[in-house]
Amino acid sequence: MAFDLTRRLVVGLASSALFDLSESDAVFRTKGQNIYRQYQRDHQDQPLEPGVAFPFIRRLLSLNQLNLEDPPVEVILLSRNDPDTGLRVMNSIQHHNLPITRAVFMQGCSPHSYIPAFDIELFLSANTQDIKSAVAEGYPAGKILKGEVADDREDTQLRIAFDFDGVLVDDEAETVYKQQDLDKFHQHEILHQNIPHNPGPLKPFLKRIAEIQQLEQEKYQEDPSYEPIIRVSIVTARNAPAHKRVINTMRAWGITVNEAFFMGGVEKAKVLDIMRPHIFFDDQKLHLEQAASGLPSVHIPFGIANIDGELDETL
Repeated sequence: MAFDLTRRLVVGLASSALFDLSESDAVFRTKGQNIYRQYQRDHQDQPLEPGVAFPFIRRLLSLNQLNLEDPPVEVILLSRNDPDTGLRVMNSIQHHNLPITRAVFMQGCSPHSYIPAFDIELFLSANTQDIKSAVAEGYPAGKILKGEVADDREDTQLRIAFDFDGVLVDDEAETVYKQQDLDKFHQHEILHQNIPHNPGPLKPFLKRIAEIQQLEQEKYQEDPSYEPIIRVSIVTARNAPAHKRVINTMRAWGITVNEAFFMGGVEKAKVLDIMRPHIFFDDQKLHLEQAASGLPSVHIPFGIANIDGELDETL
């Protein structure tokens, strides 16, 4: 029987998101493919240092303890390396004790076209073009931004933070705001407050996370000493009265998040600095630039906020 991925949360991950490839990438860019290949062979047993997504992935995979016979999480490596140069990445995965066993190596080509083959609900990479191409084709993808990596091993919680518009839902309301003004946006959201938003690129990912949270609640009911790992937050520039449609949309989807911050234009980084999420998703670079230096941040290049020339603050 074929291994069934449809019942699991599947994350596709480029090696550039999981590990710090700055040194080897510099060799490739300055000395070419042949020298790079030899460099990777010479260093194949030298583990790569953790990258920006490493703390998130390590904690995500720890959720498989909920059901060792039928683990709820699968992480698959999707790499632009070929199998030869990619051996160092696989060796590094083994060195860091990450249970990642499936991989795709594409020798310089973008692997994003294989996202549906593996039922992937989130693809992370540091390659801008790969992410833009994936999102353009309707796949759930985000670009990992450069930043500091801090992985407190004593902190077992997994904190995931999402912007709302253009990430969890589509850009319908955001388009009203950008093409008209804030008052028209509020009028639009009041009028539609009982109509759930259309899903955005990361709604399926959030749905899977919510299902795993339910498994955690069941585990807690069986064993009160169990401490749930996942904590989910929405951090949005919306404020009242536009908060109602957010809550009603979550209700319609059958999803309950742990926290919601309706910021009303207050800088998100101030909240994120206190929350310290292990990953934060936003569709706007403006919001991410201040957060990314110290927090693992992911840009979702989706919707009207990412049309060329659109740089002003949106929702």
